[in-house]
Amino acid sequence: MAITNGYATLAEVKAALRIPTADTVDDTLLEIAIESASRAIDSYTSRHFYSAGTASRIFVADSNNYLVIDDASSITEVATADDLDANFNTIWSASDYQKEPLNNVMAGMTGWPTTAIRAVDDLLFPVNGQEALVRVTGVWGWSAIPFAVKKATILQAAYFFKRDESPLGVLSSPDLGFIRVGTKVDPAVAILIDPYRSMRQYF
Repeated sequence: MAITNGYATLAEVKAALRIPTADTVDDTLLEIAIESASRAIDSYTSRHFYSAGTASRIFVADSNNYLVIDDASSITEVATADDLDANFNTIWSASDYQKEPLNNVMAGMTGWPTTAIRAVDDLLFPVNGQEALVRVTGVWGWSAIPFAVKKATILQAAYFFKRDESPLGVLSSPDLGFIRVGTKVDPAVAILIDPYRSMRQYF
C-alpha cells in the first residue's frame, strides 16, 4: 500500500526497528502502522500536519474582532457576509486583518501556521449565534512536518507494528513473564506532541 499523508517514511521506521532496507517482508504492515500512527496523532492533537491544498472554508467568529480558523500555511482571501445571508460579498484587504500567532511562533516553537485572524481596521467579523459568516480561502495544513511530530510518528508506528506480536494484549518475556500492554499514549510520544494539541478540543 502507499502511505497517504504520513508523518514518517517507511525507511525511517525500518531504521528505528533495525530492519534492513532490503528486507521487504513486512513493508505492508509497516506502512499500515505508519498511516495509523499519523492519523492517531491527528486525532490526539485535533489538527493535521500535512498540506490539504487550497480551498475555501467557512467559520463562526468568536467575536467581532477575533476568528479562530483551521491551521493555514497561507491565506489568500478573507470574506464576510454583510447581511447575515451567507453571501460572502465583503472581501477584506490584507491590511484589514492580522494573522496569528505573530511571527509564526507559539509556545516558543517556530514554524507554526496561521491559527487565528484578528480584525485590525474598520471591518468586523459578523456574529449571529453559531452561523458561519466568515469565509477564508488559503492553503490548509502545515507547510512542513515538525521534527517532534515525525519522531512521535516513528515511535508510535513502531509500537503499532510490534503490537501485532501481542494480539491478546499480553507480551511474553522469558525474564519478566507475562506483561500486559498499556493502552495510554506512550509518555515519550505525549512529550513530543502535547505542545501541538489544539485548545479547541477542550471546549
